[in-house]
Amino acid sequence: MTTPRVFIIRHGETEWSLNGRHTGTSDIPLTANGEKRIRATGRALVGDGRLIIPKNLAHIYVSPRKRAQRTVELLGLGCGPGVIPWQAHGELAETNRGEKGAEGDEDGKVVEGVEAGPARGTRALVEVTEAVREWDYGDYEGVTSQEIQKRREKEGLGPWDIWRDGCPGGESPTQITARLDPLIASLRARFHRHAIGQPKGSVHEPYDVLVVAHGHILRAFAGRWVGKEIAENPSLILEAGGVGTLSYEHHALDEPAILLGGAFMSDLVEGVEGEKGEEEEGGRARS
Repeated sequence: MTTPRVFIIRHGETEWSLNGRHTGTSDIPLTANGEKRIRATGRALVGDGRLIIPKNLAHIYVSPRKRAQRTVELLGLGCGPGVIPWQAHGELAETNRGEKGAEGDEDGKVVEGVEAGPARGTRALVEVTEAVREWDYGDYEGVTSQEIQKRREKEGLGPWDIWRDGCPGGESPTQITARLDPLIASLRARFHRHAIGQPKGSVHEPYDVLVVAHGHILRAFAGRWVGKEIAENPSLILEAGGVGTLSYEHHALDEPAILLGGAFMSDLVEGVEGEKGEEEEGGRARS
């Protein structure tokens, strides 16, 4: 049966993410290494027969910050100049070539072979939305967690927990919830309701969704996806350039879940091992 998914991707590495500075409203670009790693992530996870199948994407939500937009440009989704609603921040990555013969298996598994197939880009609408901009850190913008704790000690305040305390001069957990919940409800109604639980192959419209944004807001998104109060701390980690998957249990819209792992990984490993074995056989034959 069909089970739609939401893929969440945190933007690639920036100078501030490297040194732990909280980056909310500041528009900090990706580092050269950040761009390189996002391209590698796209080649590994985006394409027919991979985790994120571009033609299966119904919608792409993107933060207004250029570090998130640049990440979209580098994933190889096939979002050309006529698709992205902003002026490109650099050269766009080529559309990734998927697995040959993998005609979009709905679970993202490699159907047959590992030889590269044709490059098929997404037709999804790319929407820039304030709903997934990073948490507004207010007075803590550009400050590391260690510096924040020292500042609070001088002010006679207890240890800082963003999930409980929010940010002075910025956003509270209640405000974050207020902007994420309508997005989640709309997403489910628009892109998932018609497809979930239907027989595989019977749904011809795309139904997966991609969200490209930031560390704290995406962890809050994942927490709210499963109905967890943000103030309780979702206890999730999403590194720069990291990818997560949200879906449902029992093909039921009222049973949202966080997908910890999928069979696609074993398929990719088997494919790599198969290629390695063929190379070794060829080497022995030549020697």
